[in-house]
Amino acid sequence: MIPTVNVLGVGVSAVNPSRAVAEVRRWIAEKEYRYVCVSGVHGVMECHRDPVLKAIHNRAGLVLPDGMPLAWWVRGAGHPEADRVCGPEFMPLIFETLRGRRHFFFGSTKKTLNDLIHRVRERYPDAEIVGSISPPFRQVTDQEDAEIVRTINDSGADIVWVGLSTPKQERWMAAHRGRLTAPALIGVGAAFDMQAGHISRAPKFVRRTGFEWAYRLILEPRRLWRRYLVNNPAFILLAVAQITRMMSFPADR
Repeated sequence: MIPTVNVLGVGVSAVNPSRAVAEVRRWIAEKEYRYVCVSGVHGVMECHRDPVLKAIHNRAGLVLPDGMPLAWWVRGAGHPEADRVCGPEFMPLIFETLRGRRHFFFGSTKKTLNDLIHRVRERYPDAEIVGSISPPFRQVTDQEDAEIVRTINDSGADIVWVGLSTPKQERWMAAHRGRLTAPALIGVGAAFDMQAGHISRAPKFVRRTGFEWAYRLILEPRRLWRRYLVNNPAFILLAVAQITRMMSFPADR
């Protein structure tokens, strides 16, 4: 059982990349049917505002600490081996490590999916891509949803990668977990675009400082300004309040 750490009510898994991969490997081998939320400060703050989304996270097989602030928090709670596990790095690690597994991509645009599949096949020839779907940017009908489920199940996928952005992808995984036969559903957000070569990542030294958010904000200010300039200060205030309570009342931990 992988321990979790309470981060503003969300149970964040005390894992590092290799431990997270090992857990997904176990699900596939033992036919456990789980989903993975890859959540940073933005995801935790969405959960803070939405009890239903928080419950979805807390039912997940793994909530990966996508972002150094969450990794630091988990380490500080007594798990020094924990580290950041973000979608753009977790995807290639799975492809490299779980060779011969069958992968299905759900989300984003057809252009992104085509470029993503081309790059994955070129770089990871042992990864078997068994299908992809770019869903419409509207609410699908019940008939369309049933067809999506049928297509994914007929593919025989071991892992379904979901790139719909937070919180849409988490809601989709929770709603479909009981209907899909793939052992692992993994929500990775913008990782589709990054792995397809459409969005660049910050240099590694920037990622380790916890300021990759600033790099992404510079690249996409119109789309991301509210996420970072509103969520980040609010997260800091709430984190200080929780940590202060925990220090004042250790029995509550």
